[in-house]
Amino acid sequence: MVARTIPVQLPSDEATVGKVTTRIEIRNADDLRRAARGELPPGAVRTLVLDDVLCDTGATTLCLSPEMVQALGLPLIEEVDVATAAGTHRTGLFDDAKLTVMGRTRTVECLRLPEAGHALLGVIPLEQLGLELDRRRQELRLLPDHGADTYLTIL
Repeated sequence: MVARTIPVQLPSDEATVGKVTTRIEIRNADDLRRAARGELPPGAVRTLVLDDVLCDTGATTLCLSPEMVQALGLPLIEEVDVATAAGTHRTGLFDDAKLTVMGRTRTVECLRLPEAGHALLGVIPLEQLGLELDRRRQELRLLPDHGADTYLTIL
């Protein structure tokens, strides 16, 4: 198997000037499926709610600390190389993270950060959820998901 290199930008004091943060909820998608089939009590679905998650278009995907990945029990897809400001590191790419931001939900992949740290919300899940960074106002903006102006396209 060929290792993929996925860029990840870890937050630093300089990177957080003018930062945009948001609240996210992450649930184990397999737990949700098992609960829907009655195999797991709904209250047993592994879930994290995180405040002040940095929205980082320099990061590719959702990035979680090793403790967060373990708490969610997400399945490992593969080991990958990630490029960070501190160099290249080997880490895990995980599946089945049911991500909810600003009322929109998608199942996404996530990377385990090379060390403990704050979660990052990268460009791919932002696009999947139809969220746009407004750096001037320091906020996330919901893009339209219906009508002629929908962010969902097939071109």
